Amino acid sequence: MRTQNTSAPITRLQAHVRDRPRTALARYVAAATLARTADGGAVVAIVLLATTSGAPGWLAGLLGAAITAPHLAGPFIARVLDTARDGRTVIAWACIFHGATLAAAVWAYPHVWTVVTVALLVVSGLVGPLLTGGISSRLPAIAGPERSSQRRAQGWDVATYGIGGTIGPSLVAAISAWSSPTVAALVLAAGTFAAAGLVRLLPYAAPPAEAGGVPHPAQTLGLMLTSGPLRRTLYLTVIVAFSVAALPITAVGATGPLDVAPAAAGILTAAYGLGGLAGSGVLMAKPLAGDADRIMTLLAAIVAAALGLVALTGVFWAAIGAYAVAGAANSLFFAATLAARSEYAPATARGQVFVWVGALKIAAGSAGTAFAGATIAAALHAPLIIAFAVTLASSGASFLERRRERKASPRRTMS
Repeated sequence: MRTQNTSAPITRLQAHVRDRPRTALARYVAAATLARTADGGAVVAIVLLATTSGAPGWLAGLLGAAITAPHLAGPFIARVLDTARDGRTVIAWACIFHGATLAAAVWAYPHVWTVVTVALLVVSGLVGPLLTGGISSRLPAIAGPERSSQRRAQGWDVATYGIGGTIGPSLVAAISAWSSPTVAALVLAAGTFAAAGLVRLLPYAAPPAEAGGVPHPAQTLGLMLTSGPLRRTLYLTVIVAFSVAALPITAVGATGPLDVAPAAAGILTAAYGLGGLAGSGVLMAKPLAGDADRIMTLLAAIVAAALGLVALTGVFWAAIGAYAVAGAANSLFFAATLAARSEYAPATARGQVFVWVGALKIAAGSAGTAFAGATIAAALHAPLIIAFAVTLASSGASFLERRRERKASPRRTMS
């Protein structure tokens, strides 16, 4: 009897320890979804706020750019993630600042000079990268040391990006129709406050080094460019983001040749989003296996093939399937880049690497959208054909680069 009494508490403790990563991951998914929903929906709320108040189009664009363009400065504030005693505090305050400044901007907009609203939105945008790549940098400390558990958790992370990017704008549109864009923005702000509390409940991870041992942003970028796997992660991510940004533009232009109503473009983009969520679901059940560098190269080629498939489809229902395939392929590729960032980034600069890649990905996506809009007038499928070519070329370059490194490796060992 005594043996049974002493073993029961041990069993319960072991069960609690086994369950802890699951509960931590659940809190992570909730926090990341709330934060990324706010980040994805904020620009839509701001643009709707301006347009419904009768502001000219250029002002709506200016306000939208004020909250999105500062994401490019993310790498220069991300160093604090690697130097702070507790990175959870940094991300939690970033969530609070994002929500507070967004709420202040929409409240102030009708009553103050435009420059004040712009300044508030710029502050909100500056901390935006900490809600995306910054939160992702916490995942390795949550998922456990095994590569399979890390990659399964990355599947969940990909899902939070997909959900946030889909639900954020949809939530804003629904609340704006029911009430107003101001109320929609305030709901997003409330979500970031909740995310801040959940982030503080994540497991603690000690800083990787003293502040003096953490590289500065320019040094981190140089490190990424000189490390083969990180360099490939960077340019493959940028090129794929540039390429898939053509899909929404092409969806709008393709409705005529596909002989469907213009509103059907929303069905195509929804198919892309659902395909992405399906891809992340596959990753949760069966994580990516093998070397992340090699997987990225392969999946970039698959994304290129999916873009080519979209360009070739001439029937609406086939186009829906092609967009879904492209979404799934991009979701798998994104998971591979998360794995590469986790596995190849040095511990002293992991937060910066995540944010550097994320910031340049956003810039590439914006450039891809602008490029597609400029070239689609010449030929409907011109953006997709160009996207197919550059994505396939980048995958080929990655393959050749990896092959050259493997051949050079034995010679370095012998010397």
